[in-house]
Amino acid sequence: MSSYRIFYSPYYYADIGEGHVFPIKKFELVRDKLLAEGTLQNDEISEPQPAKIEGLLLIHTEDYITRLVDGTLTAKEVRKLGLPWTKSLVQRSFLAVSGTINASFHALETGFSSNLAGGTHHAFPDRGEGFCVLNDVAVAVRVLQKEKLATRFLIVDCDVHQGNGTAFIFKDEEEVFTFSMHGAKNYPLFKEKSNLDIELPDRTSDAEYLEILNEALPRVFLHNPDIIFYLGGADPFEKDKLGRLGLTMQGLRQRDETVLEFAKRREVPIVTVMSGGYALDINDTVEIHCNTIRAVKKIFAKTQNAFV
Repeated sequence: MSSYRIFYSPYYYADIGEGHVFPIKKFELVRDKLLAEGTLQNDEISEPQPAKIEGLLLIHTEDYITRLVDGTLTAKEVRKLGLPWTKSLVQRSFLAVSGTINASFHALETGFSSNLAGGTHHAFPDRGEGFCVLNDVAVAVRVLQKEKLATRFLIVDCDVHQGNGTAFIFKDEEEVFTFSMHGAKNYPLFKEKSNLDIELPDRTSDAEYLEILNEALPRVFLHNPDIIFYLGGADPFEKDKLGRLGLTMQGLRQRDETVLEFAKRREVPIVTVMSGGYALDINDTVEIHCNTIRAVKKIFAKTQNAFV
C-alpha cells in the first residue's frame, strides 16, 4: 500500500453560478483524470471532515466566521471575496481547510502529502478576498503549532498572485517564513510584505523563471523548516486569463519538480496545495494541477517513506 495520501472531497465543489471565472469544477476534474490514468489509486485518496470552528479561530476572527456561516456578510465583503455566498461555499471552504490540515499531519509522518484544493492565500483574519474564503495554510500552521508537532514553517507560494493574506498573518513571526514569487503587475494592487517577495515582469519565460527560483530556494531553506507548504498555482501559465506571465506547461512542471526535489534532498516534509488557475481552456488548468501530483509521485512515491 502506498504511503501517499491525497485529500479530496466531492464537496470541494460549490454552487457559484455558471460562467464564473473561478473554475470550481477543476477539483473534481483533477481527481478524475489522475484516477483514470492510474497516477492515483482509490486507496490513496482520503476524504476530510469539515474543519472545526476552534481550529479556524486560531487564525480567523469570531465575528467573520460567525457571519460567514450565518450568511450575513455585507455586500461589500461579498464583492471583495469575489464569490457569491452559498451554504455549499461555506461547506467547501471548511472541507478544504481540513484537507490541508490532514495533509500536514500525514506529511509529518511520511514526508509528503497533498490536498486537491487549498492555497487560499488571499484570506485575512477578518475577511475573504480574491476567491479565498479561509486561509487553509495559515490555519494548518496554527494547528501544528498548537499540537506542538512542528516549530518552524516555510511557505513557498508560486501562485501568480502574491499571498497577501498569508504574508499579513505571519508578518511578525520569525518561526514562519513566507516566500511569494508572483507577477509584479498583478492582483493584489496593494501587496503585503512577505519574508521574501520576488516580483516578476509580464511575460516572464520558463528559463527566466526557473533561474530565479533556483537562486531563491537555497536562501529560503536557510530558515531550516520542519515542514513546507507548497502553493503550486496553475496561473503563471502563458494562456491563463488572470496570469500575465509566460510559462509553458513544461516550465510549470519543472517548477514543481524543482521545489519538490529541494525538499526531498533536505529531508523536509512537504504539503502541496492547488491555489489558482484560470486558463482559457479549463483542461489546461486541470493538466497543470495534475502535473503537480505527477511530480510528487515521480519524486517521492517510489518508496514507502519519502526519506528512505
